[in-house]
Amino acid sequence: MKQLLSRLMLLTLAVLLPATASADSYDDAHKIFRNAGESAAYFGNAYGYALFPTIGKGGIGIGGAYGEGRVYTGGRHVGNTNMGQVTIGWQLGGQAYSQIIFFEDARAFREFTSGNFEFGAQATAVAITAGVSAEATTGGGTAAGASGGSYNATTVSGGYRKGMAVFTVAKGGLMFEAVIGGQKFNYSPL
Repeated sequence: MKQLLSRLMLLTLAVLLPATASADSYDDAHKIFRNAGESAAYFGNAYGYALFPTIGKGGIGIGGAYGEGRVYTGGRHVGNTNMGQVTIGWQLGGQAYSQIIFFEDARAFREFTSGNFEFGAQATAVAITAGVSAEATTGGGTAAGASGGSYNATTVSGGYRKGMAVFTVAKGGLMFEAVIGGQKFNYSPL
């Protein structure tokens, strides 16, 4: 049992260590979401979006997640963002996923880039490169996603909630959770 816990802790640390995002990782994540079901339609009519190529997440009872991303409007990279998350509840394992947040209009973009933006309260189950997730936020937003792997991923969403639509695609890992937590986003303009 002690050896199992040690291995899980190492897995958690490996997932949470922030990977350096390269231009290629942003291009790859962009292509995945452009080709993944319903998320593709948002590129044509969204005011902008925040793209996170990799978010690492892990936990045993108490967990956390971290990822770095870029913010775009009008097809231009206008700023950088990072996401941190702390969760508490039943959770075990580690996972990595890509996430995109679409902004319906300038108001939603301003809200996200204000520096005080948060999502919270979620329930997720992800296994290796096939996953399903659902999120309900404290701010009234919801998101859902499904993945069969990076290159055959599909996404499903209930549309914009309070001006934002969130999609995730599992990259790998194994994590089971029923937690309460919050995602906090920070924004730095270029």
